[in-house]
Amino acid sequence: MSSKKTYFIYTFGCQANKSDSERIAGDYQARGYQKTKKVDQADEIIINTCAVRQRAEDRVIGLINNLAKKFKNKKSKPKIILTGCMIHHGQYQLLQMLPLVDEILPIMEVGFNQPIIRRDQHHAWVLISTGCNSFCSYCIVPFSRGREHSRSMKDILKEIRQLTEKGYFEITLVGQNVNSYGLEKVGISLRKLLMRHPEKIKLPSNQSQYKKFKAQPPFAKLLEKVCSFPQIKKIRFLSSNPWDFSDELIDCIAKHSQIDRYIHLPVQSGSNQILKKMNRGYTRQHYLQLIKKIRQKIPNAELGTDIIVGFPGETDKDFQDTVDLAKKVGFKLAFVAQYSPRPHTAASKLYQDNVPPAVKKQRWKILDDLINLKNIKSRPKVIK
Repeated sequence: MSSKKTYFIYTFGCQANKSDSERIAGDYQARGYQKTKKVDQADEIIINTCAVRQRAEDRVIGLINNLAKKFKNKKSKPKIILTGCMIHHGQYQLLQMLPLVDEILPIMEVGFNQPIIRRDQHHAWVLISTGCNSFCSYCIVPFSRGREHSRSMKDILKEIRQLTEKGYFEITLVGQNVNSYGLEKVGISLRKLLMRHPEKIKLPSNQSQYKKFKAQPPFAKLLEKVCSFPQIKKIRFLSSNPWDFSDELIDCIAKHSQIDRYIHLPVQSGSNQILKKMNRGYTRQHYLQLIKKIRQKIPNAELGTDIIVGFPGETDKDFQDTVDLAKKVGFKLAFVAQYSPRPHTAASKLYQDNVPPAVKKQRWKILDDLINLKNIKSRPKVIK
């Protein structure tokens, strides 16, 4: 039997979390740990958390409660380490909330110095940026992952080159907003004001977070360079946002056939009133005009989206505007979520969560049936 210490990782949430878990695995194995297939055999259990909605946090809490029962009568229990987006609560509060947890690991402390342990032998997640500079009023990401930081293009291309040498031929570029990769920040900081005096501030538009760039946007430039690797047959990217989905980016996708024709473009709502309260930085008219541009340049594009139903103040008309937009666009896939207030966000401080749960659930079902149930047989391939 191996004398090596063992580890087991639970991963909740988005592609960025999946990428982070691969880096965590690389860090553990570089320190001599061995991955175990069963949680019961682990010396250390790492829980990589999601906090984008309350339901995501509830799942983590449920898992920890189940682990407490599993190891209750054991002579020794594994060390339990919490990381990921629930760190926004702060170390002291988390240890009070979850006494079974032994240690908090800020995900920013897991770097790129060790070889990444990847789940797949053909497809690889490649992280191009961390954090987020946008302040969508409902979103916890700027608080859980911090401000946006882009990796150097040199380091990203070096990682991709190494992947091709190992036989990888599919790449997904990952960031909270890949479109803003490499843009120079203006330096707006709102965290303290949002936490103390949200009623006194006006949230800046997402576009105002960056200085204007010259020539080609950095993300389009990065995509061009990734396309220059002949070994890479399929390139995807997640997530992108409508406010900086540039004409140059559309042209780049149209030019290179290895870039996937499935484009995930979160709209969140089809109502201008709700989009403004969400601080999304565009209107439904802007979004539909962007879709028109994409379809003109990339006729075979398939579109997916994220939608939040039941945002504070969402009326029946607001919701019907979203239904109408979904019909106009013809989404092939949608991740539909029911709104839940997140700590520290502007929405949680400025708006009352006043849409009844039953109404949220009904609206969720209408959109899920309209988009996902209808397209279940022709749904585009989405890497999980």
